[in-house]
Amino acid sequence: MAVFDQSFVPLADTDDFALFGVPRRFAQDRQALDDRWRALQAQVHPDRFVLQGTAALNAALQSSVQVNKAYQRLKNPLQRAVYLCDLYGAAVDAENNTAMPAAFLMQQMQWREALEDAQAVADVQDLADEVAAYNRAGFSQLAAALDIEHDFPAAAQQVRALMFAERFATDVDRRLRHFEEQGS
Repeated sequence: MAVFDQSFVPLADTDDFALFGVPRRFAQDRQALDDRWRALQAQVHPDRFVLQGTAALNAALQSSVQVNKAYQRLKNPLQRAVYLCDLYGAAVDAENNTAMPAAFLMQQMQWREALEDAQAVADVQDLADEVAAYNRAGFSQLAAALDIEHDFPAAAQQVRALMFAERFATDVDRRLRHFEEQGS
């Protein structure tokens, strides 16, 4: 029978990086995150504490939830970037801060028009490839802003741009599936 380790209550005082024992940076080894998540879940899984009373079970539940939330944030590059920006005082605030450079907005308009005008799978696939290339370059810039330059306001701006691009990529994928279903 497992005994709940009261020293493992990582709640409010521990950031996700410390909880997972990884450096506070954008670049992360996904396999290491996966392995650490499994190890942490094995340690705090509520099923291990069912027979130890309500307090131990509740603490395990809280810890398990925290571990899962941290894992979701750390394994997703965009979420990890948002979290890093927040930790360093440069909140992304994408819901309220939608101001973007004019060149970026023009690019978005051109992409939207190209998607609307697409007549065949090849047209949409070309656009998907262009957006994927934009995202690869954007994530490279984001990694540099976070891990090399430590320019968190610039990183927050880059995150907002990548969020727009990610939403658009979803629209492109939807349109591509539509064409493929129609046999175009």
